[in-house]
Amino acid sequence: MGAEMQMRPAACPACAVAPSAEALADAEAPKDARLFLSLPTIHCAACISAVERALNGTEGVRNARVNLTLKRVAVEAEPAVTADRLVGVLEAIGYEAHELDPGVIAATATDKAGRDILMRIAVSGFAMMNVMLLSVAVWSGAADATRDLFHWVSAMIALPTIVFAAQPFFRNAFAVLRHGRLNMDVPISLAIALAAGMSLYETARHGPHAYFDAALSLTFFLLAGRYLDHRTRAVARSAAEELAALEVPRAQRRTAAGEETVPIAEIAVGDVVLVRPGARVPVDGIVAEGQSEIDRSLLTGESLPAFAGPGMALSAGEVNLTGPLAMTVTAAGQDSSLHRMADLVAIAESSKNRYTSLADRAARIYAPGVHLLALAAFLAWLWISGGDIRLALNIAVAVLIITCPCALGLAVPAVTTAASGRLFRRGLLIKDGTALERLAEVDAVVFDKTGTLTLGAPEPTNLGDHPRRDLEIALALAEGSAHPLARALAEAGRKAGLHPARVSDIREVPGYGIEGAFGGERVRFGRAAWVGAQSGAETASWLQVGARAPVGFTFADRLRPGAEAAVAGLVALGLSVRLVSGDAPGPVADLAARLGIADWQAEALPEDKAATVQALGRDGRRVLMVGDGLNDTAALAAAHVSISPASALDAARVASDIVLLGKDLSTLSGAVTTARKATRRIRENFAISALYNLIAVPIALVGLATPLAAALAMSASSITVSLNALRVR
Repeated sequence: MGAEMQMRPAACPACAVAPSAEALADAEAPKDARLFLSLPTIHCAACISAVERALNGTEGVRNARVNLTLKRVAVEAEPAVTADRLVGVLEAIGYEAHELDPGVIAATATDKAGRDILMRIAVSGFAMMNVMLLSVAVWSGAADATRDLFHWVSAMIALPTIVFAAQPFFRNAFAVLRHGRLNMDVPISLAIALAAGMSLYETARHGPHAYFDAALSLTFFLLAGRYLDHRTRAVARSAAEELAALEVPRAQRRTAAGEETVPIAEIAVGDVVLVRPGARVPVDGIVAEGQSEIDRSLLTGESLPAFAGPGMALSAGEVNLTGPLAMTVTAAGQDSSLHRMADLVAIAESSKNRYTSLADRAARIYAPGVHLLALAAFLAWLWISGGDIRLALNIAVAVLIITCPCALGLAVPAVTTAASGRLFRRGLLIKDGTALERLAEVDAVVFDKTGTLTLGAPEPTNLGDHPRRDLEIALALAEGSAHPLARALAEAGRKAGLHPARVSDIREVPGYGIEGAFGGERVRFGRAAWVGAQSGAETASWLQVGARAPVGFTFADRLRPGAEAAVAGLVALGLSVRLVSGDAPGPVADLAARLGIADWQAEALPEDKAATVQALGRDGRRVLMVGDGLNDTAALAAAHVSISPASALDAARVASDIVLLGKDLSTLSGAVTTARKATRRIRENFAISALYNLIAVPIALVGLATPLAAALAMSASSITVSLNALRVR
């Protein structure tokens, strides 16, 4: 069942923005949970049920809760229960799992800010409707004591509401003013405060007009814009922290007294640690004893395991596949290769965070202009009216309200929300508020290979070239191995209706392959050098039966659906496409030829990928990076904008700006087109706001607009901007 679910389109990462689905994933981890596991392949409610049922049915486990949004399970268990045991339980039902170090997992409160804004919207909206109802009586002709009563009741409703609901604007404005700067929240806060203060002054002086409804309308509309902006952002956990959390928290150390399990912090250079088959390498080191095959795909992207024997260097984060190893430690903890990669990611993330959005750039010009204009109006009317402060202040407040950047504040989030919804329906989840703007600017694309352009799942390509007896012998041997090529052959053989031959004495030779006896002859299936074959450029495993010449079974990685259409579509949009992979030159060259990519690079380390992206950036290129592995994380963070599949490792998915929910890559060119349309709509919204101000501001400056009329005009401009944003759909 688990394997079947993994083949389904990964639609459920949308839980980050879909409240109904998020309810399934929002369960808090038990506070006394002792173990945390990463579950990169879960994607739906059925996955949650399967994982929790399997873990809760394990002896010693008291409680297991899955968080689908974070793709993580927190397990409360007895001390005797180990992470390795739980990983085995999950792998038995078809789910990949890795232990996470709880000491470096940052707690996130993704929805707390969203719920806070929604609560303030609800409070301000309810208060606004009540005050508007009271205002109807005043507009209808209520005078003297009746009018004053309605004004005081409005004040009692509006003032506490403004103090509570407008706090986000007041806090942000105060924070930037303390540092001698201006942002959009300064004129917003000033307009709200002056509208409320002026209304209170008019009420105390028995004036005919109060503008509490205008102050509440401003607060409500601006909070709505702030929430739209929040909805387009996933509260991003640090990719560097996720990388660090992938480190194995404990290791088996060999001492004179025997073996002991110790925290990584206690491991020193020169210690000897043991790595069992199936375990992740906990430290950097040199193999001292044993031989095995190592899965380096998380670090290098290489799709096939590499041989590991005495004298060979291993890195933290790699996975030991077949044989036990003893290794001498050369670096551990913060000095390990995994931590160095986390440092690369942290540096790249800080660089990307310096991107200035269109709204921020507009605010730098707009905010000072609003203040100067309102001040000029106040001083001019104070001089014209012969010192009438009430009249001058009324006109200044009207100018501030009518120029209040409500439409400007909605211009970006309204478009981004509409465009994000369009892309979500096409299988792309926007995680960052400025990702669409950055995607619209890209002129170069860098692809990873394994797991991105391909599915990272090898499949046999020449089964029809072998006699049935050889196929049945190879199938029998392959079923006794955990090697990826052996598993691929076993799966293909079963689908073809083959039955394994009766091979006896089957045993795996770590690092080389698997052997047994058939009909009195020794049979082997594994590496070319082991069976005396000449390896070529193709990926292959070799079968040797007795003294016969070995025969090769060739394999090719399966293309991800839509890969060819994606590359062709991006090229048609005028983007240059490059393939950078940690895989061997042969498979990379073959894939590049299949997809028509002339510019490619093989055997690239994680730092090489990041350096390539950064070099393109220094040359003035705006790079879109598409990758899925741990080795891609630094490059994803360094790129102008980045995309990773939902099946990607947690750290890669967190470092990216956009998540591909399904398997089909063909939507990438459409995403770039949508992003460019969205950017045009944002610019159009800025133009609408500017046109509105050109018409409305002179009216306010000459004293023809009351603060209430200014609030109505401001609302009309906000609605116009929102309607224009819907054209993205």
